[in-house]
Amino acid sequence: MRALLLAVGLFFVLRLFIIQTFVITSGSMEGTLLVGDFLVVNRAAIGSRIPFTNVRIPGYSEPRRGDVLVFDPHHEENMTLVKRLVGMPGDTLEMRDKVLYLNGEPQDEPYVVTTDARDSPDPIMVWQGEYLVGGPRDDYRPTRDNWGPIAIPPDYYFMLGDNRDSSLDSRYWGLLEGWRLEGRAVAIYFSYNRGSPRPFPWIREIRGSRIGDRIR
Repeated sequence: MRALLLAVGLFFVLRLFIIQTFVITSGSMEGTLLVGDFLVVNRAAIGSRIPFTNVRIPGYSEPRRGDVLVFDPHHEENMTLVKRLVGMPGDTLEMRDKVLYLNGEPQDEPYVVTTDARDSPDPIMVWQGEYLVGGPRDDYRPTRDNWGPIAIPPDYYFMLGDNRDSSLDSRYWGLLEGWRLEGRAVAIYFSYNRGSPRPFPWIREIRGSRIGDRIR
């Protein structure tokens, strides 16, 4: 019994503070991550949150621009998401015709996928007006592919999906508080074609070439 309790306790310590797993269930990060990818998430790298609190245990590194991170979004309870960190505290961000500008400079983002030319003002994005460089404007009409520039305040982050035309991300639900970050996605430990119509796809549709891939 003592050995069992020790093993259970060790499992929960590892799960809560060191490492966790995550399964991709949507296409918002294609083609970096595919539906059916199983991820290893390093919680110790950037620190982890003590359950049921906003208190974080410090990590051995800080969140880095370009990291693929798992986090707890503020707009939906009992949900965990994975997106790419593109905006750090103190940054200014803007998008023009799908091109992301960081502190006034266009960014080279080879991992980004865009497929849809549709673009129109979206009322969900009006929250950005509060953070506009130069202050709020009455004529501000942000769209999926054209918005900003906005200034990221202290201890807030801006997250985007790599599949920019099919991602519900910070453009819509807003800035992410730093304490909501859960960990850095580091590798794919299993993958299968989750959308396959064939029976038993987790056996017959394994993507062996993706297993062991590092996430960049």
